[in-house]
Amino acid sequence: MKHIVIIEDEAIAANHLQRLIAQVLPDAHVDAILQSIDESVEYFSLSPVVDLCFLDIHLADGPAFRIFDQVHIPCPVIFTTAYDQYALQAFKVNAIDYLLKPIDKQDLQRAIDKLQQLQSSSPQLPALSTLLSALQSSTPQLPTPYKHTFLIPVADRLIPIKIDQIACIRLDNGLTHIISDTPDTPPIVIDTPLDSLALQLDPDLFFRANRQHIVAHRAIREIALWPIGKLALTLSVPTPERIIVSKARVPQFKQWYTK
Repeated sequence: MKHIVIIEDEAIAANHLQRLIAQVLPDAHVDAILQSIDESVEYFSLSPVVDLCFLDIHLADGPAFRIFDQVHIPCPVIFTTAYDQYALQAFKVNAIDYLLKPIDKQDLQRAIDKLQQLQSSSPQLPALSTLLSALQSSTPQLPTPYKHTFLIPVADRLIPIKIDQIACIRLDNGLTHIISDTPDTPPIVIDTPLDSLALQLDPDLFFRANRQHIVAHRAIREIALWPIGKLALTLSVPTPERIIVSKARVPQFKQWYTK
């Protein structure tokens, strides 16, 4: 378990849990601390790599079970709460365990041990680190099929757009627009959904900043602090609106931008 997400709206409780995780799982990293239903839905809608999620049942904007109505959480979940009357409902959404606050190290260790036992015995819960190790050690290794060029149909022609010409890809009114870093080149509409494009682009070169924007690393010229823990990006070319990295995505953005 390398990638962990905490969904908790109380800063003291989140920090306490993060410290316990560091003691029980020293090799793990808390990629994000999310504080609301909306923030959690946005985070998981971007298909992040997550091995384990700790989820507080009572959030400021409602019961956390609403998250499961809007987005798929593709990892084991350990619920945390000060109340025990929600245990049955928690296990209906495939919770691994249910920890009552205040959480102590022994309770957390037991929950982690339970998860690891399930992962070692059940093919439905494989450890992601095991899968990655197996993939990385497989031979021969095939090249990752990331796009190098897009062919865009325009009238009776196919216009080639090389990856290194793209500054940004944005979604506007259901249409995907490629914004080139070539001066005076108008945005080009492509009939591929933004979610599909995100899987075709090299993640070392491009980052999904939010639901509407994918940005190229080399096109970022300025990173500004924005209210409520967000970031605002300025690119090398004009964009119709300011590109905001949500608070939930900021830790991953910083890691991606600086590696």
